[in-house]
Amino acid sequence: MPEAATSWTGQPLERREDAALLTGSGRFADDIGVRPGTWHAAFVRSPHAHARLRAVDVSAALTAPGVRTVLTGEDVRRWAAPFVVGVKAPMEHWCLAVDKVRYTGEPVALVVAEDRYLAEDAADLVRVDYEPVPVAVEIAQAIADGAPLLHEAVGSNVLSDRSFVYGDPDGAFAAAAHRVRLDVLYPRNSCTPIECFVAVAEHLAGGEGYDVLSNFMGPFSLQAVMALALKVPASKLRLRTPRDSGGSFGVKQAIFPYVVALCLASRKAGAPVKWVEDRLEHLAAATSATGRVSAIEAAVDAHGRILALDYDQVDDVGGYLRAPEPATFYRMHGCLTGAYDIPNLRVRNRVVVTNKTPAGLVRGFGGPQVYFALERVVHEIARLLHLEPLDVFRCNFIREDAFPYRAAAGALIDSGDYRVAL
Repeated sequence: MPEAATSWTGQPLERREDAALLTGSGRFADDIGVRPGTWHAAFVRSPHAHARLRAVDVSAALTAPGVRTVLTGEDVRRWAAPFVVGVKAPMEHWCLAVDKVRYTGEPVALVVAEDRYLAEDAADLVRVDYEPVPVAVEIAQAIADGAPLLHEAVGSNVLSDRSFVYGDPDGAFAAAAHRVRLDVLYPRNSCTPIECFVAVAEHLAGGEGYDVLSNFMGPFSLQAVMALALKVPASKLRLRTPRDSGGSFGVKQAIFPYVVALCLASRKAGAPVKWVEDRLEHLAAATSATGRVSAIEAAVDAHGRILALDYDQVDDVGGYLRAPEPATFYRMHGCLTGAYDIPNLRVRNRVVVTNKTPAGLVRGFGGPQVYFALERVVHEIARLLHLEPLDVFRCNFIREDAFPYRAAAGALIDSGDYRVAL
């Protein structure tokens, strides 16, 4: 008989990456050499959270020392397409603003010059005529009657409104001894990786498409989104990533609109173009986790057993619904009942745009937004019914003999013993 397979559990393993990193031999995106003739880029960004673009004058910038060209919204309209949107709403998001700016820091133009210093000097010479308009910064403002519209073609700041019912929540609430309700705010938040965004793009001759080196996280999931925006087949957008990454936690997914802008800048410049995001740009305009306001109500029996949940969830996705959103809603949709055996569920999901940076992926996206609200309501049940919180957990946990367990909204939870874990 062959010997049993070696178990790796509990065994110390040598890390393979340490030697290079500890000796300063790591190869991060900005460490990788670029080919001769590569130019450097700096973005012109909006100081306004919401304003119409009346004119973008780049004439002074074009005469500045070392400047090769300036990419504007007019170029983007001519060569690109708006990014695909994950809901059926006529919302347009381009890699540069073309009609309005919808958050502070939104890119309006891209200056290409011999080096970053000259590009930044020339960016200061770009004159943008803004017409500021009222803002909707919070969810309550954005969904109120008469709120300023971010995307007039949509006719509302609510881009998607969907409802779901599983089991018989109406019957469960009618029979419940108690109804426990909470309004919960999960705030937008982000993280700051040591390494900011880096991209080097080249428009290839002979109609061969584009070649891009970037520290983009998730090249397979969003490569098609970028290719569609660039109006090329996916096979003609080559994405390369460096060996090492200075952190991401999901945030570097948000580089993809910049990648498209760099590709178009290379096309206009007729040469490769490199951009390295600085820390101020990252803090002001990169991305954040999706903010959520949840009204959550539980139907509860006299012993603290949860019979049904009713969620009314509203997600703040910022100025644009940027891919892969609304993934924060639907990545966790099947697990809205968490670790608990709750057979009945009603859910309403609304996606709302506000005058903030577009939301995206941040560390376990979707999970914190759900569990923060769910665990708060479980504690509230214990408080209102004068029960020991641990007892409320125990009586609601999925039983250890019920696995694999199919949750009300469809998730298959394969294994566990939550009482022992508690």
